[in-house]
Amino acid sequence: MSNLSRFMKSNKKKRENGFYAPTTSLTDENGKPLNWEFKPLSSKDNERIRDECTVDVQITGKPNMYRQRLNTSQYLVKLIAACVVTPNLYDKQLQDSYGVKKPEDLIYEMVDESGEYQELCVWVQQYQGFTKTLDERVDEAKN
Repeated sequence: MSNLSRFMKSNKKKRENGFYAPTTSLTDENGKPLNWEFKPLSSKDNERIRDECTVDVQITGKPNMYRQRLNTSQYLVKLIAACVVTPNLYDKQLQDSYGVKKPEDLIYEMVDESGEYQELCVWVQQYQGFTKTLDERVDEAKN
């Protein structure tokens, strides 16, 4: 087997879906928090989401000069919405039960405790392969 053949797609390991219970307020009949199912996203999907959440901000005092800024809270909720398999965040009946129209708004309603939401953000980032959370990267860049 040549070294190149090791890089063929047929040798690539398939990433499995992950399970995580993001909130204690949604439980089964025994009081156990419900697990949500998450799928791994491709680099291409992540970049698409990142691009959607990046805006040009004008540099103060420099007309026609802009820098890009990532809206991190929007990025994280879109990342979560894109990788959730179960529950189906696009289900109209589920959205209607919370009075929302978008999957991102549904996440905020279903996981409405700040601490639980932050833990979900951290878990999803780690599941997607980020070794450091977005907040850790921002803090590191500031130093």
